[in-house]
Amino acid sequence: MSYIADTLGNLVHQTAFFNLTVGNYVMIAVACVFLYLAIAKEYEPLLLVPISFGMLLVNIYPDIMLSIEESSNGVGGLLHYFYLLDEWAILPSLIFMGVGAMTDFGPLIANPKSFLLGASAQFGIFAAYLGAMALGFSDKAAAAISIIGGADGPTSIFLAGKLQQTAIMGPIAVAAYSYMSLVPIIQPPIMKLLTTEKERKIKMEQLRPVSKLEKILFPIIVTIIVSLILPTTAPLVGMLMLGNLFRESGVVRQLTETASNALMYIVVILLGTSVGATTSAEAFLNWDTIKIVVLGLVAFAFGTAAGVLFGKLMCKVTGGKVNPLIGSAGVSAVPMAARVSQKVGAEADPTNFLLMHAMGPNVAGVIGTAVAAGTFMAIFGVM
Repeated sequence: MSYIADTLGNLVHQTAFFNLTVGNYVMIAVACVFLYLAIAKEYEPLLLVPISFGMLLVNIYPDIMLSIEESSNGVGGLLHYFYLLDEWAILPSLIFMGVGAMTDFGPLIANPKSFLLGASAQFGIFAAYLGAMALGFSDKAAAAISIIGGADGPTSIFLAGKLQQTAIMGPIAVAAYSYMSLVPIIQPPIMKLLTTEKERKIKMEQLRPVSKLEKILFPIIVTIIVSLILPTTAPLVGMLMLGNLFRESGVVRQLTETASNALMYIVVILLGTSVGATTSAEAFLNWDTIKIVVLGLVAFAFGTAAGVLFGKLMCKVTGGKVNPLIGSAGVSAVPMAARVSQKVGAEADPTNFLLMHAMGPNVAGVIGTAVAAGTFMAIFGVM
């Protein structure tokens, strides 16, 4: 009987109940809220489901993120190996290739002025950088945090890894992906506050047709120009444009399908779960994390506002030919931000179709965020 009692006692003490802290339970509750938002509300479920499940796993079984050095047998936890691919900038670069293969750059080519709207929305990045410096973060940490303002999760992870800010990579990535997922909630109030109903009803002229030659040349030319000016952006911009060249060349259909479907979804699973697994209670429930989350929200709001305000300026300059709502799509959340511009415009006038016009600034925002990350890397001498 004593053997049975000892065995049962050992089994009971092996359960997670005896090892979890209050913080772990808090993070488990947060993970469940994220799962609810992803499944019931469908807020970017492809991102939130793996992120929140990774959060759930690491707070029940912390050893799932155990590093090789900390392990007694030289074997790390499962999600630790996924996370190494984030640190090495492999998964963020592959995500960009998938985005390029899935995205039509035609609206940006047809309306090059969209680059200006995409650039204006990057104001949130520099606002976050200054804010992080003011809150006591180091210059490199502030730069890594600032990319949250562009609502670009892969670039946030990429820059944090390159600047060796792995200690705060988890909070940065979770904040960036969370705000990407919450674009439909965060952006509309800002867009409506800064525009009049008359402006929201503006109908834009149909974009000109873009030739196949233009679509093929665009990724090649952008890669050459941007990489020559900022070589450090080559992993992100290069992969983005390679994916788009797969799509537009028309001769590598298998590669396009793989990059935009199977590979993209595999990478999302690996990246999402590993990012979520960085949110252990010990690493996440502290003042630095709270500062990062708040800074990210403020920066994202600033970026959205800057894009809309520059859209209003373009509206004035063009005599009312530009709907300011498309400026909010200058953040990097593709294509969610463009869909939000369409939705808010359609609420003012159901016959208003802004989606393709908003895709121009949206794509420009992706390129702009990568350029901002490359600029920070050049400033700090990181290759």
